[in-house]
Amino acid sequence: MKQLSLGYSPCPNDTFIFYALVHGKIDTGGHSFNEELLDVETLNQKALNAELDVTKISYAAYGRLRDNYTLLRSGGAVGRGCGPLIVAKRNYSLEQLRNRRIAIPGRLTTAFLLLRLYDPEFARFVEMPFHKIMDAVASEEVDAGLIIHESRFTYPSYRLKKIMDLGEWWERETGLPIPLGGIIARRSLGESVIKQIGVLIKQSVEYAFSNPTVPMAYIKKHSQELSDDVINQHIDLYVNDFSIDLGEEGEKAVREFIKRAEDSGIIPKSHMPVFT
Repeated sequence: MKQLSLGYSPCPNDTFIFYALVHGKIDTGGHSFNEELLDVETLNQKALNAELDVTKISYAAYGRLRDNYTLLRSGGAVGRGCGPLIVAKRNYSLEQLRNRRIAIPGRLTTAFLLLRLYDPEFARFVEMPFHKIMDAVASEEVDAGLIIHESRFTYPSYRLKKIMDLGEWWERETGLPIPLGGIIARRSLGESVIKQIGVLIKQSVEYAFSNPTVPMAYIKKHSQELSDDVINQHIDLYVNDFSIDLGEEGEKAVREFIKRAEDSGIIPKSHMPVFT
């Protein structure tokens, strides 16, 4: 039996996707997975240090990881109407926010890369865990926040206002869905093992779609602050056909995202292919 380290977030979409894989609901063909549930920016940093065999990462970070990792086609978050939001307590214009403090969930996140692609003039950033951003904005510790995950559904309860939807901007700009997070595997595992892992993750997603109530206790264990309604909205928004397989459109979106980041000089160009 080959033991593999597996990193993903405690967010409902990830616990929904990986439940079957880590709980023996599918035949793993002799592989076992030791999961680490961490916020996505911590996972990005661990991947930079090549600490995990398989992990969820921001697509923004993948541009820096291609030497050591290859991208899998299943298990990620790509979609429409699901991008990061800029929120604030006051009705700022985007121009007014250029020189104000904006809380971000990490410099390797897709959200931050989208913000820089939209307008490189934004300059004052405060990094913090994504779940602390809305409190910081509401208390005016910062002037605005770049929010992700379930914050998309809960920011009105903090009396915050949506200033911009960066996902909507990306979709208008490119006509493509927004690639938020993907699953990568260490290249040193070898082509055969990597292919097996890709198949297993796809089967785990398909199991969750076929048995949506079975993972719920596991999901709630790691999202204790979320209501059932928010959990279901979160899964419905971030888990879709692209999570089963990127397909042609999803692959095109990922390539375009990384190309724009490289062309803008935000991430270094790599000699390694995006997909292998």
